[in-house]
Amino acid sequence: MSECIFCKMVAGEIQPEVVYEDAHTLAFRDLHPQAPTHLLVIPKVHVATLNDLDDLSLSGNLLSAVRVVAQQAGLAESGYRTVINCNRDGGQEVYHLHVHVLGGRKLSWPPG
Repeated sequence: MSECIFCKMVAGEIQPEVVYEDAHTLAFRDLHPQAPTHLLVIPKVHVATLNDLDDLSLSGNLLSAVRVVAQQAGLAESGYRTVINCNRDGGQEVYHLHVHVLGGRKLSWPPG
């Protein structure tokens, strides 16, 4: 997906502030943080939305990376929130599957 900003990050055309990377995922700081710690974890292959994710192995790799990223950011013990926005009404702005990892303060509910 040549126009996808996250695919450009995976390809090295755009350099995000990377906090974690493995063979299947890339994690970086959100440019518009909504909490003291706000990270995005993406699969390295283009999957537009959660509705399009049908690879159980990729699903597991993505969630495993989220867990590692939260631990490395020091959020695991105090707690954190994960968010996956899906499509327009769900608040998705970039159509490349991504998991928001938010923490660093007490998060309120409902979120929005």
